[in-house]
Amino acid sequence: MTDPDAAGAARALERCDVLASLTSLQGGLERVSFSEEHRAANALVGEWMREAGLRVRQDAAGNICGRLEGQRAGLPALVLGSHLDTVTDAGRYDGMLGVLLAIEVADRLDAAALPFALELIGFTDEEGTRFGNALFGSRAFAGRVGDAWLATPDRTGTTVAQAMTGFGLDPARIGDAARPPDDLVGYLETHIEQGPHLLDADRALGVVTAIAGARRFALQVTGRAGHAGGTPYARRRDAVVAAAEIVLEIERISIESRTIGTVGRIRAFPGGVNVVPGACRFSLDLRAETDEARDTAFDRIDAFAREVCARRGVTWSWDEFYRADATTCDPGLVAAVEAGVRSTGDADPMRVWSRAGHDGMAVSDVTGVAMLFLRCGNDGISHHPDETVTAADTAAALAAFSATVHAVAEQHRA
Repeated sequence: MTDPDAAGAARALERCDVLASLTSLQGGLERVSFSEEHRAANALVGEWMREAGLRVRQDAAGNICGRLEGQRAGLPALVLGSHLDTVTDAGRYDGMLGVLLAIEVADRLDAAALPFALELIGFTDEEGTRFGNALFGSRAFAGRVGDAWLATPDRTGTTVAQAMTGFGLDPARIGDAARPPDDLVGYLETHIEQGPHLLDADRALGVVTAIAGARRFALQVTGRAGHAGGTPYARRRDAVVAAAEIVLEIERISIESRTIGTVGRIRAFPGGVNVVPGACRFSLDLRAETDEARDTAFDRIDAFAREVCARRGVTWSWDEFYRADATTCDPGLVAAVEAGVRSTGDADPMRVWSRAGHDGMAVSDVTGVAMLFLRCGNDGISHHPDETVTAADTAAALAAFSATVHAVAEQHRA
């Protein structure tokens, strides 16, 4: 007899391969919002939703949505989803696999027995690859897209509003994508972990308790440029040496405080090989399970940087250009995910916090959210063509995801 979980997982993985062929990048995968590849992906996923019995529509933000009615028409909906866009030179499971497993869940459920409707959604522009602002589709779902966002340009100068118009959408109707809280039961997402924690623990599945809060900064040390040969050390105001001390301290504080601090860009000015740097600009991406831990870590970094710069006769400044506060997953939905994982034979589900951002951060503005993590192979690599999962783990995720929906239904009846 065919194992339905294995068969559904195999179909989902095959469909990931099909979606990976919808790319604008020669020899790799890139699919950005409001592109022809986005249009083709929505059409294909919409057809797969119809095959599973869902009523399908594309919303005012370009998200592809499907709905199954529950015991009666018009009930609030439990939403299952993830995203269909990618980073540049992406892997083929980030986001996509979650949407395709949601379709498999819908295909096997007796929706008429559910005390709520079931909705599926493939969000657009979770990654922010084209316009630099992540979570566009899910923020529109939560009613959090304003005029400033619509005016954001891509690298060619095309704004979000112009791209939407070219895609056949009306930017003035973006508010139509918003969902009121009373229409929703909750939001569940299955996603690859994008890290090695499940892999290191030899666990196929994990229960997400929180999604990291992040802050991003443009940092600058300003000193005084001078001739590399003619400026004695006692008179140097070397911005890069001060910045180097700060970068090492960022790593030390992050490890000690169990936060994640990353300096992804660093640049010296004026940039001559024979010039003592007069300025150094660098970035900081700081993440933690809680906002308090993240903010405390930055306060420590800031205090250290001020001390270093005062000692070296340079100045320190920073500008925060991005903030996303931590999202705590809904306790009831987390309990349902745990029940789903236990149904696969894992008696003690592993709890993890997501170091990466997800659509649930935006959706949490209008309803409770929870996530199921699926183990990444290959050292936990993600956002890379070497991203991988196994068929067995995918089958376990499908079984757990289906059981989670049933657990939420039992909670709702109670």
